[in-house]
Amino acid sequence: MPDPISWQIALPYLIGALLFGYLLGSIPFGLILTRMAGLGDVRKIGSGNIGATNVLRTGNRKLAALTLLLDALKGTAAVLLAGMYGPDQAVAAGLGAFLGHLFPIWLGFKGGKGVATYLGILVGLAWQGALVFAIVWLSTAAITRFSSLAALLAAICVPATLYFLGFVQIAQLFLLLSLLVFIKHRANIVRLMTGKETQIGAKG
Repeated sequence: MPDPISWQIALPYLIGALLFGYLLGSIPFGLILTRMAGLGDVRKIGSGNIGATNVLRTGNRKLAALTLLLDALKGTAAVLLAGMYGPDQAVAAGLGAFLGHLFPIWLGFKGGKGVATYLGILVGLAWQGALVFAIVWLSTAAITRFSSLAALLAAICVPATLYFLGFVQIAQLFLLLSLLVFIKHRANIVRLMTGKETQIGAKG
């Protein structure tokens, strides 16, 4: 049975890591970059999402790539910085970063769908899982041209891969994150089923 005293000591660090990750993850790079580029509010085009796929619908590929990179890096940074205090803190910060991207306080808790941040957290916690994610996403996207479908299939593969590789705690985290990915993509799932989903590169 865990020592209650040790939990009393660890809990503030875990909460601190969660909050740190949340604040870092809640930075809406897609919105900031498109406004700085004079492209207006990215939430008013396409899917209304603040992520890289919707930024791509502005027609600015470089801006979309930068959004993807920064959204991923905020997940990686949260994990690596918090990980200096222990693996449990790294996991807590990863969860916080993902929740921050999905539900940023600055935007009324209406954020992105978390795919880039999901990948960034994976890079920081288990690069093997990130490799699997990248392979599944890229191959699916290349064949179907559907970013959402690629993300959903990758989110299915990652927790199972991590578990079989022995990353049990991290697999549990990504099982939760994958569930959130599916919840955030529920409208995309409906459009995929009805043949109305927008393909990669289509302008808003």
